[in-house]
Amino acid sequence: MIDPNEIRAYASLMKELDITKLEVSESENGSTLRIERASVSAQLIQTPVQNAVAADSASDSHVQNVAGDYTSVRSPIVGVFYASPAENADPFVALGDRVEKGDVLCIVEAMKLMNEICAEESGVIEKICVTNGQVVEYGTELFRIGRN
Repeated sequence: MIDPNEIRAYASLMKELDITKLEVSESENGSTLRIERASVSAQLIQTPVQNAVAADSASDSHVQNVAGDYTSVRSPIVGVFYASPAENADPFVALGDRVEKGDVLCIVEAMKLMNEICAEESGVIEKICVTNGQVVEYGTELFRIGRN
């Protein structure tokens, strides 16, 4: 059985080194340690401008862009959405802000790991689709960034 202090030490190390997966196994032949570290960036779904043709109501699950050209930033993981780096800090972005590729848009916390979601394209924040502290699923639309 693993000592709880050992678990805390592993968790602290994971947080410090931004490790996303840690696997420790012990057997008669010795110990094995497997570490994964992955950078998390926003998954982009690009939606082309479409004609204002009546859409089938069954296709409501897809984001449709009728008014203009934008990029939909979706959550790459399940977790809690945070608009700012700390409770009393200003949000990373606000409606109407200009963002550049690589700018941090928000944080999605998953299993006590804070994952920064960054802009993959430059543009203007047209819509913030979730609220601070909201639990988001994989693929939840977080932002719409207009391509200007």
